[in-house]
Amino acid sequence: MKPRPVGSASLLALGVNGIVGVGIFFVPADLARRAPGMGSVAVFAATGLALAPVALCFAVLGRRYHVDGGPVVYARAAFGELASFLVGWVTYVSAVASAAAVVSGLTGSLLPAAGPAVLRVAAAAVLSLLALLAAAGIVLSARAWTTLTVLKLLPLGALIVAFARAAPSPPPPTGGSSFSLGAGLVAMFALQGFEVVPVIAGHVRSPARALPLATLGSLGLAALLYVALQTICVRSLPGLAASRAPLADAAAVLGGPALAGAVATGTTVSALGIAFAMLVTTPRYLSTLAEGGRSFLGLEAMTARGVPARALLVTWALVALLLQSGSRAELFALSSVAVLLQYGVTASALAVLARRRERGLSPRHALLVPPALAVAAVLAAGASLREAAVAGGAILLGLALRRAARRA
Repeated sequence: MKPRPVGSASLLALGVNGIVGVGIFFVPADLARRAPGMGSVAVFAATGLALAPVALCFAVLGRRYHVDGGPVVYARAAFGELASFLVGWVTYVSAVASAAAVVSGLTGSLLPAAGPAVLRVAAAAVLSLLALLAAAGIVLSARAWTTLTVLKLLPLGALIVAFARAAPSPPPPTGGSSFSLGAGLVAMFALQGFEVVPVIAGHVRSPARALPLATLGSLGLAALLYVALQTICVRSLPGLAASRAPLADAAAVLGGPALAGAVATGTTVSALGIAFAMLVTTPRYLSTLAEGGRSFLGLEAMTARGVPARALLVTWALVALLLQSGSRAELFALSSVAVLLQYGVTASALAVLARRRERGLSPRHALLVPPALAVAAVLAAGASLREAAVAGGAILLGLALRRAARRA
């Protein structure tokens, strides 16, 4: 039996890192424009509760499937190879584009005065360093993403402490609706990321306990953190809706330039943590699709250190190509479709597997499915025709590659 070196704390850190990304440093202002005053705080709280059934679907299946892949594995168990391929392929392509976008943004923040040519070279260097760290093994990777998660949370924790000491007076009442579909979608996208937890399930100790804990715990902790941060911004910044860096601006009000600088630095650390976690997890979608001789090139091959080396090499090459070409805008539109697929397919797979009573599931587990599918429907309502068109093109390309691989 292969070793499982990733513990519960590191897995929880992976989930928190996946949710608490760069977006939260800017989302409070966007949310305030859509839901005035403390209504924006209520939106975060309500959205966290709405996502709970989705997280529970992942937790229930994660407790029973202890191999890498997450939604790709669940789709295969419930619906067969084609559904598994479609979910895995769209998610993989979206993750590659997202990784390129994050690495590009990270490099730009590190070298704000550099020209385009220098930025492309620097982005390739940053990508290569992160890939080499990921290739060193799952144990070192777990330590790295855990450390980066703690580092990104420290300035946010300091901001919460500064707010508790200052205790600004409540803002005056504001008019307008406290909730809208647009506000809910903003909060929902900010709270996504817990679905990455089961992607490394094959390397987790005590997975039946650790996977549900990390999935639900990461969503719960992130929701509480976001409610606190949104409250701080609303109470500290009368002009929150117009702020370009709301957390840094709130930090400047509550703790002066030092705290503002620490929070601004947290944005860069957060981008680094997200980029690294993507290079650890994204190749596993590809290796899961290829395992069992389903593809070619031996992409499922895993090193003794728990790294799908060939899948990582392919992922590094694709991300590097996007960084140099700069043509990732259309592919980045896949992100919402990929999340929609993962949520919808996971909930539907739970319904099918519960009806079959597989792996100790029973029909009572299917009670989670309707509210989870309702969340997927909300995401679908927020998707644009452009995103649907890009997803359709990606699916057609994937089917063509799959056919070619089978012939080979």
